[in-house]
Amino acid sequence: MNIVKVNQIIPERSFSNMLDEIFNKNIGQIVGTDVDHNRPAVNISETEANYKIDVAAPGLSKEDFTIALDKNILTISASKKNEDSETDKNNWRRKEFNYSSFSRSFTLNDEIEIIHIVATYTHGILEVSLPKKEEAKPLPPRTISIN
Repeated sequence: MNIVKVNQIIPERSFSNMLDEIFNKNIGQIVGTDVDHNRPAVNISETEANYKIDVAAPGLSKEDFTIALDKNILTISASKKNEDSETDKNNWRRKEFNYSSFSRSFTLNDEIEIIHIVATYTHGILEVSLPKKEEAKPLPPRTISIN
């Protein structure tokens, strides 16, 4: 018995059909639904005195952001409408509208001094500082006297 290699082409899976499958899907269908292009990356850090949330949002200005606090939910959102156009004597040759927005919410614990939350925006990074309450800060080491 001889083994013969057969190169069988399945009509349903031709090369053009495979290309159609790839190019007619959005990125979420190809690589998974955990990819979110409208949600900026966030770094959260903690020191002895506060928590810090850094939001990477280049291309925005501080007026584009809204930071809201409802009970213990901190919501950081931004929206921006960009309009690029080229004109030729008031006749539109090309006009492009671009609107982008995002919203991120964080649940704050009872350690946060909510009336002292501050935010700054520099070089494409929104930094939200969440100071801890005095009772949440670690106490310095001390010596206890013996009676």
